[in-house]
Amino acid sequence: MSSRAPIASTDDVATQADHPLARVRRLRLTRWGRTFARHRIDLLIGLFFAALASALTHRLWADPTGLVLALNPEDQVLYEWFLAVDARALLGDFGLSTDRLNAPDGVNLMANTSVIALGVLFAPVTLLFGAPVTFALLVTLNLAGTATAWYLLFSRTLRARRAAATLGGALCGLAPGMVSQSNSHLHMTAQWLLPVIVWLVVRLLRAAEPVAGAAGGPDRRRLTTSALGLAAVVSVQVFIGEEVLFLAALTLLVMAVTMVVADRDLARRALPAFTGAMALATGAALLVLARPLWFQFAGPLGVADGMFSPHYFSADLRSWWAVSPLSLVGNERAARLSTGPAEYNTFLGWPLLVVTVGCVVWLGRRPLVLACATGILVMGALSLGPEVVFDGTGTGLPGPYALLGGLPVVDGALPMRFALAVPPLIATLLVLAVDRALPSTLVAVAVAVVPLIPAPLPTAHRPPVPEFVTAGHWRTCVEPGGVLVPVPLATPKQPWPMQWATAADAEFSMPQGFFIGPHGRGGSAAMGVAPRPTSALLAEVARSGLRPVVGDEQRRRAAADVEHWGASCVVLAADTAHSDSLRLTVEALYGPATRLSDAWYWRV
Repeated sequence: MSSRAPIASTDDVATQADHPLARVRRLRLTRWGRTFARHRIDLLIGLFFAALASALTHRLWADPTGLVLALNPEDQVLYEWFLAVDARALLGDFGLSTDRLNAPDGVNLMANTSVIALGVLFAPVTLLFGAPVTFALLVTLNLAGTATAWYLLFSRTLRARRAAATLGGALCGLAPGMVSQSNSHLHMTAQWLLPVIVWLVVRLLRAAEPVAGAAGGPDRRRLTTSALGLAAVVSVQVFIGEEVLFLAALTLLVMAVTMVVADRDLARRALPAFTGAMALATGAALLVLARPLWFQFAGPLGVADGMFSPHYFSADLRSWWAVSPLSLVGNERAARLSTGPAEYNTFLGWPLLVVTVGCVVWLGRRPLVLACATGILVMGALSLGPEVVFDGTGTGLPGPYALLGGLPVVDGALPMRFALAVPPLIATLLVLAVDRALPSTLVAVAVAVVPLIPAPLPTAHRPPVPEFVTAGHWRTCVEPGGVLVPVPLATPKQPWPMQWATAADAEFSMPQGFFIGPHGRGGSAAMGVAPRPTSALLAEVARSGLRPVVGDEQRRRAAADVEHWGASCVVLAADTAHSDSLRLTVEALYGPATRLSDAWYWRV
């Protein structure tokens, strides 16, 4: 049996193959293939860094919604709440302040490390899978992304060989301070834009040299594009982490001054055009940042002062040559040299310090080497704080930080975090040394870096979020945007009820909470707010399990408190510690409870 369907001739096939759209597709595939082939090694190195970061965080990935980072769970709860609030930008419900915490006053997000840019960028992940998954993803990506970005800077801008650049990227992304800050400080580990900032500054400097442009003048087009690009990247970094940006800017300033002194001929040739371009970058950035920065320092619920003592948050001099307790070969006894596991910012170990000194001596008086060495000394000295402390004991010697203490903006940065600027500078020196003599230096550098290899971050189980919240039953007693009062209320030391709002995509508000606001003495910065009488009463019951005597005065205060908060209902999860005492206390304040799923609630 034969078919009457027409059969395409070879001419038709040739015509289809030569169709303009087909040619475009072939050209596009060819271009993609060539791009992949050209960058395949870079992609493999990026995947290598991602594998290292995943190995470091794999325990959290076992159950992101049921586990927390054991060494700093309170901050994790806070950042997950930030991510939930930031994600509301995708729903058209977002501003620089929010009423979803600390009802009825709210919270100034710019005055907190709310990682707005990250939260908005990963909003689809948060809304689909929940903020705990986004948090785990960012902890991993920040480490891998930072390492990859520095690798690209070393291999492209310094034109170092890949082995040297990979080593430098690994040190930048997985340094002891980065691993330590990964215990919930997303704003400190999201450093993958810093190499971009450095690249733009270097590009700007090269364009400012007269030899870089036509007719012996500066390349004005590259100057302009570099300045505007720098303004854009700096603006984004402000909405990720201002402290990291401040440390980077101070480090670059120290390096720039050193290079001017070391190479006055370069300064004479490039400084005028470079200064003008930096002024353009500053002006362009301020066009974007003027209002957010005003809102942060002088807007509603803004704070203009720091709240952390520089005397307490200072690096111990001995910690510089100790090995981090979070390393595979680390010793817990070294933990006493820092304020806590989220601030092991020094702990580079004496082998790496010795190799660094050797690299500086061997590489000679090159301007970049001198600039890195000066940056290491200055930032390391500033990390010691107002008074030098050795092995936990004050020496009475003033540290260089004493010259900066009390200055605006500076007092918002913890002295010990100045040490976070040191690993990239050391990495730059190591990259230069290894690239110059790969076989002879690689072994020495590898031996110095081995003690810094981190162990996986430890995790712990978190209190579960009640089904009353996860199943949406909360809507029976409070409308979206209304105020729900958890029992007990969230505090900076016990922020667990904030998980309820996070699980509900921050659709309802809560009183109190964990945040920074102008609620200290005289309007100074403080963590959280002073508890209302009812909140203090319930917190004491939750702590002791003892039922208080509730009289008319307590009921009057309880009614006044819910009116102040603008609350619609009070909720107690059934598995809360001392739940029977808490339930009977709340019933004495607000009347009989209604049981729904795994919680009791009271309409108020």
